[in-house]
Amino acid sequence: MAASLIDNQERKRLELPLEKGLAYIEYIRAQDKIYLTHTEVPQKLEGQGIGSRIVQLALEKIEAEGLTLVPLCPFVALYLKKHPEWRRLVMKGIRIGD
Repeated sequence: MAASLIDNQERKRLELPLEKGLAYIEYIRAQDKIYLTHTEVPQKLEGQGIGSRIVQLALEKIEAEGLTLVPLCPFVALYLKKHPEWRRLVMKGIRIGD
């Protein structure tokens, strides 16, 4: 699996090119915040951990850029629930299903 995340600013999404398709997370950036709104994995590749991989890469990028995360995508919120160590990036006041 490819490990390089591409920030397609024109389409407002973080893309993970794959051998058999493209996974991506759509976002909205506003000042120092990034709102992750939708995660998409090609249907034929679902269930292979690609969604989790792209979320992990996105969180690493968000942390490296010093952004505050607002997780509007249910898949991202579920990932954060399973990986509470990443909640440090989430905007204060937002609860992730405790």
